[in-house]
Amino acid sequence: MTSEQQRVVVIGGGLAGLRLAQRLGAGPAVRVTVLGEESHAPYNRVLLAEVLAGRYAPEVAALPDPGPVLRRGVRAVRIDRSSRTVHCDDGSTEPYDSLVLATGSNAVLPPLRGLFEPGGLAGAAAAFPGDRELPDGVHAFRTMDDCLALSAAVAAGPGVRAVVIGGGLLGVSAARALAERGAQVVLAQQGERLMERQLDAEASALLHAHLTGLGIEIHTECRVRGLSTSPSPGAATGTGPGTGRRVTGVELADGYRLDADVVVLACGVRPRTGLARAAGLTVRTGIVVDDRLRTDDPHIHAIGDCAEHAGRVYGLAGAALEQADSLAALLTAGPLTADPLTGALPAGALPAGDLPAGGESTAPAPGYTGTRALTRLTLAAGDTGPLDLAAFGETTPLPGDDVVRLSDATRRTYRKVVVRGDRLVGGVLLGELSSVGALARSWEDEEVLTDLFHLLTDDGGS
Repeated sequence: MTSEQQRVVVIGGGLAGLRLAQRLGAGPAVRVTVLGEESHAPYNRVLLAEVLAGRYAPEVAALPDPGPVLRRGVRAVRIDRSSRTVHCDDGSTEPYDSLVLATGSNAVLPPLRGLFEPGGLAGAAAAFPGDRELPDGVHAFRTMDDCLALSAAVAAGPGVRAVVIGGGLLGVSAARALAERGAQVVLAQQGERLMERQLDAEASALLHAHLTGLGIEIHTECRVRGLSTSPSPGAATGTGPGTGRRVTGVELADGYRLDADVVVLACGVRPRTGLARAAGLTVRTGIVVDDRLRTDDPHIHAIGDCAEHAGRVYGLAGAALEQADSLAALLTAGPLTADPLTGALPAGALPAGDLPAGGESTAPAPGYTGTRALTRLTLAAGDTGPLDLAAFGETTPLPGDDVVRLSDATRRTYRKVVVRGDRLVGGVLLGELSSVGALARSWEDEEVLTDLFHLLTDDGGS
């Protein structure tokens, strides 16, 4: 490293952290080190459901090799802000000029009886704990290890009984993938409908019907109370693998019991904020950052699933990539001269902590103003073919909004958009999605609507 180089340390070897390293790596003024906790080669978490379904081999989900900048299997355990040093679990340290937290999120474990041994039961929903083991057969669905373990479980034989707890995007994806692998799947959703954050009642009903056509048994307004377990083979002698307990069923609040060989916990995610909180940074739901993706320490930034910008934690790949690109631009902005009279820097200039050693300040780069995210999901073919869905923006209208719907039960298509004034503010589409591109562009660009019906039709998206 030369004295001109800025030392950037990134904690987190996922999509956001590696995208940032890739963007920074091309410049000679920066030396990047990425600390990746997982020992696997980096992978795209968005593709885990396709790997579980058997559509893709694990290698297909791999991200581009970042080379020597990534230290795999190394976990950051402490941030010393006074010396600007990161301490790692292997005893090593990494000094930094700028530190980027891209720690992602953990699966949330619900407070279920039987989830942990007596004395280890969570009193409230908690992020996945590293020091407590789940019963054999119980899995979160967040990492490649989770995916491979589930894949091995359903490959053990035909008709494996799988219960998925949680009917959001993650739970629906997991249920579909397990059904494709031949498992007997039950999906338990506490809410009134599936994917209630993204879909309205009509769209969710179409999704419900499609999943039922795949052989998935669905229970909505269904509260899970606990898990039934039995001793694993070899538990008495200590010779068997695993935790000594194996799941045998899922107990519902109404007294009903679902037999299960495999249980998937798809109850949402929570930003990983422990390092930031221990370092004294401001944490709400996520690590709070400003439009320059800085925390309240100007030498520390946060991006991706762990970051909270303008009161929002996105938890989406698109937002993580946009934040990484924006921060890379901010960290590599060109040189700038201060005002000779006041010594002040132009608005948006980086603080001294974001500069190479001995370097000048830098020209302002565009800050991060938020992400307009679109959710897309393709579900496997049933008797009537595959089902595509997309949702974007505000799908629930406010008083005074206009709502336009087009529905075709024969073709299993449903399109709904929410219009506020002369602007498109959100929409839900199921079935044929040829118009989604045109609608998304109109929404993202905040265009004045001139022919909404044309946008909603197939021809409008061509």
